Amino acid sequence: MGEPGVVDMVEYIKEKACDGWTIAFDGRTLNARAVQNLTRMLNTKKVTFIMDSDLVGNIWTDRPDMPHTKVWELNKEYSGVDRKDKISDIKQIVRKKKCDYFVLSALDEISYVLNLRGNDVLYNPVFLAYMIISADEDGKSFLFVQDGVLDESISEKLIEDNIAIYDYNDIFAELSKICKCRNILADMSGVNAMLVKVMQDNGAKVFDTISPVMQMKAIKNAIEIRNERKAHILDGVAVTKFIYWLKHNIGKKRITELSVVDKIEEFRRMSEDYIEPSFGTIAAYADNGAIVHYEPDEESNKELSENNFLLVDTGGHYMQGTTDITRTIALGNISDIQKKHYTAVLKGNLRLADATFQYGCRGTNLDILAREPLWKYGLDFRHGTGHGVGYLLNVHESPNSFRWKINPMTLNRNDAVLEEGMITSDEPGVYLEGEYGIRLENLILCVEDKENEYGTFMKFDILTKVPFDIDAIDKTEMSSEDIRLLNEYHESVREAISPFLDEEERIWLEDVTKPI
Repeated sequence: MGEPGVVDMVEYIKEKACDGWTIAFDGRTLNARAVQNLTRMLNTKKVTFIMDSDLVGNIWTDRPDMPHTKVWELNKEYSGVDRKDKISDIKQIVRKKKCDYFVLSALDEISYVLNLRGNDVLYNPVFLAYMIISADEDGKSFLFVQDGVLDESISEKLIEDNIAIYDYNDIFAELSKICKCRNILADMSGVNAMLVKVMQDNGAKVFDTISPVMQMKAIKNAIEIRNERKAHILDGVAVTKFIYWLKHNIGKKRITELSVVDKIEEFRRMSEDYIEPSFGTIAAYADNGAIVHYEPDEESNKELSENNFLLVDTGGHYMQGTTDITRTIALGNISDIQKKHYTAVLKGNLRLADATFQYGCRGTNLDILAREPLWKYGLDFRHGTGHGVGYLLNVHESPNSFRWKINPMTLNRNDAVLEEGMITSDEPGVYLEGEYGIRLENLILCVEDKENEYGTFMKFDILTKVPFDIDAIDKTEMSSEDIRLLNEYHESVREAISPFLDEEERIWLEDVTKPI
């Protein structure tokens, strides 16, 4: 959706719907904003909505049970802030909005507020839950979770923090009582349509807001930042060891895309602080690399050989935070045009990371720095240049991003002012269908640079510590400034991870990160 000639879902329904139609959906699976948009688009037609029936569930006889994993606590040495303090800050915001309660259903936001993690969603350390926070300083919060996922110790701590615990399936019944005839604050893009319907059916006035929790968790505190730096060294060691292994074994043994996935996991598991992947690893050889979100399986699995690119987009959850990195690796000899394309992507990555900008800029103000080297050749990539990254949470999070086009419906959720403490990916690429793909991704931390009579200036620190592939670079395509940026980055990689490599890996790293 969004590409020329592709009709989006709401437009399709508007085109097909006739007066008197009934449109049914499970109100737990569409957010309230989507239903508002649908209602507005169809306001000239006499359409009825039914949202309290799970029609698919009625015929899905072998449906798996809901995930039901144990919840665990993220101690303050990792979270940096107690949940009581987070809840107190939220209560102040709700009071300022002159509301009585704040309703949350975004799983990563609930996990963040409570300093709890789970494993109910693949690759995302969250648990199934709803939460209601009272505006009163001494008022209770209400947490709805599945029976048995909280151990006694965690339950006792939550109760001590004035959080009442209910069964997950009781949310709608309890919500109808708690929020009856009250003023309720909710992010319509983050709560499901059924929650809003229940509140409104019981006399509540629901006030839309951009979730304050989204902004809170996007701005990492000092402890989270310190930990994230450690996580990226751990991850840098693992990914660098993998690249060394690949470069020294290609052409000597059988290596496939799936064995690449296994090998990266093997290197990550050498760290005792590693938990799990932060998403399914993309290991894409040759033309598979041109499929932006490709993930290998038994059917598509290619055997690697020389004289083409391997694109590897991979990440991990560590106790110290979440990582996301992409490296495109030249296997054997590659063509001059491949080097030209790789170098254009590299320049975009380095130039964006080197940006200095006035406070108040958004990702849309800076996106051209990453795309301009490709635009000069009439090339582009059809994905955002960067996304926010959670702290031991979802690897994709709002509201910070880099992109040159913004959907007006998601403006404030995906184009925030870049604040000190935000971590965003920097990942330009180029994809030639049927040939190869190139993407280079680092995570960058927004920090304050200086302040003078013109205002406050910001810049980025690069968190990721893995070398780029000098075998794929065409130095003649780089300015002296581009070369300086690459050499400085490679020096920082060498200093950060050399102490954790064996002698042969260290000698190799010295060679591939020496100034060009």
